[in-house]
Amino acid sequence: MSELLDRAIKGDELSIARLLTKIEYVDPQGLIALEELSKRAGKAFTIGITGIPGAGKSTIIGALIEEYLKRGHKVGVVMIDPSSPFTKGSFMGNRIRMQEKTMLDNVFIRSLASRGHLGGVSAEALMLIEALDGLGFDRIIVETVGAGQTDTEIVSSVHSIAVLTVPGTGDEIQALKAGIMEIGDFYVINKADRPEAEASYISIKFAIDSAEINFRDGWKPLVLKTIATKGEGIKELVDTFEEHRSFLESKGIFSKRILERKSKMIELIVRREIEQLLQKSMEERKEELIKLPLMNAVYSLRAELLKKINK
Repeated sequence: MSELLDRAIKGDELSIARLLTKIEYVDPQGLIALEELSKRAGKAFTIGITGIPGAGKSTIIGALIEEYLKRGHKVGVVMIDPSSPFTKGSFMGNRIRMQEKTMLDNVFIRSLASRGHLGGVSAEALMLIEALDGLGFDRIIVETVGAGQTDTEIVSSVHSIAVLTVPGTGDEIQALKAGIMEIGDFYVINKADRPEAEASYISIKFAIDSAEINFRDGWKPLVLKTIATKGEGIKELVDTFEEHRSFLESKGIFSKRILERKSKMIELIVRREIEQLLQKSMEERKEELIKLPLMNAVYSLRAELLKKINK
């Protein structure tokens, strides 16, 4: 086990940051470390926070961090920002917005780009979740880009999912038909001091009560109100998260979800490598391929890709 990994496991924040960077950028040393950490992982309770932009996801997460610290937990946070279409880098820099929380003991916050991955969760994000789990963070919060239906892939990555909405945006009506309505374990009406909060609550509660769908794991979603800027409703939100954790453990789903995360991580890492090979082959042969009949070009490129994969 490398010295860097050893220091990270002991809680040295600079070492954790350096190690996660190696893992995120798929450095060979990072992958070796991830393999070691994966053997230690499997205990963390993971919570996904998603919803519309402007719903106050970062504020909610900040409040959740404080509540979990009061309860004696180590909290890891992975904040997935939208990517630049040119550099694949992060647009929003959520970690900057939560700078004061990074100074707290037993908290580590990492912001990374979605890298154009439409499901809101990239291979790199799952690798970081796995690493934080192996490093002993027992509560891991994952914030996705908040792009609505494209966030549904988080289902296979975390234990509990909270979908945030805001009164007066009309989002409760959209929730009746959007795919995101089917993934939440909790629907959180933030900024509940607004006058439209009760109408939003009734609309979302009605949507859940009248839904003709099988909620995941047999858990009927709960609707809660919070005012994150004032810390109101946060204790109750954490209580319901922990209730859901106990429910998942009693059903044997807790460990199953961790295996699903590992499976999705492996799939996305392989997809990432194949996409890189495909992009490189396309760039090298673009002028040649566009002169061929369409299907001939497709068959030729596919044959070359398969040859590279089998090397």
